[in-house]
Amino acid sequence: MELTQEMLRDIKPQKDFFIGVDSDGCVFDTMEIKQKECFIPNTIKYWNLQPISKYVRETEEFVNLYSSWRGMNRFPALLMVFDLLKDRPEVLKREFKMPEVGSLRDWIKKEPKLGNPSLKDIVEEMGDAVLKKTLQWSEAVNKAVSEIVKDIPPFSFAKKSLVKAQEKADLIVVSTTPNEALEREWDEHKLAQYVRAICGQELGKKRKQLELASGGKYKKEHILMVGDALGDMQAARENDALFYPINPGREDESWEKFYNEALDRFFAEEYAGTYELRLIGKFEKYLPSIPPWKK
Repeated sequence: MELTQEMLRDIKPQKDFFIGVDSDGCVFDTMEIKQKECFIPNTIKYWNLQPISKYVRETEEFVNLYSSWRGMNRFPALLMVFDLLKDRPEVLKREFKMPEVGSLRDWIKKEPKLGNPSLKDIVEEMGDAVLKKTLQWSEAVNKAVSEIVKDIPPFSFAKKSLVKAQEKADLIVVSTTPNEALEREWDEHKLAQYVRAICGQELGKKRKQLELASGGKYKKEHILMVGDALGDMQAARENDALFYPINPGREDESWEKFYNEALDRFFAEEYAGTYELRLIGKFEKYLPSIPPWKK
């Protein structure tokens, strides 16, 4: 049975603590392969960006892997790539005309559940060409992910941390990845048994997923979000939750620290304050907002 927002809200606490965990780039080292082998080739193909493919690759890698936008939902991330490309000097010199995507921008502003199901509904309702192409691109990405992204184990100490954490905390997956891909990856590596729910983009934004799963059910200092992107931290802050960062490029080291030190501090109610702020300060240095070509 497909998990709904109502079902997520109705989940009752079994433990005193709650931990939300992101998946791509956080538990699994799947961000690089998904972006470089699945997203970027299909962006170039479906949006006819072959004349500027070099700059598309650089821009999309920056947005989705190496910037403050890392972990953003695929649809606003696509707009961010287009907006950055539009102003790149190299693209301007080639007099390349970027796609007009006004209807995509409007849909993103209005739609609370940014995923293929809601996009398919509006395509069937409106027949808009841009939204139809967006859906084709997104479905092609999912197909490529299902064919290419396999046998990628969790980061070192990630599984150990989940096993240790679920002894005292209710765990759920909080993600903007399509649910089908999440369930496949968590089942493949036998991690689903440690979480009470797997939440993908069909359940709305991460902020909403956290709110439904934990809001009013646990003490605020007993709620923690683990993630590798600033969006994960924002979702935590919007729910008055604590945040533990998995530093991009230092994932194994981050999970080892979580397992050996941070998790025990969280359970002992010694995590909030100076300790958390020090971790976040280091984390933010890994995710700049200014592209290297603008420096």
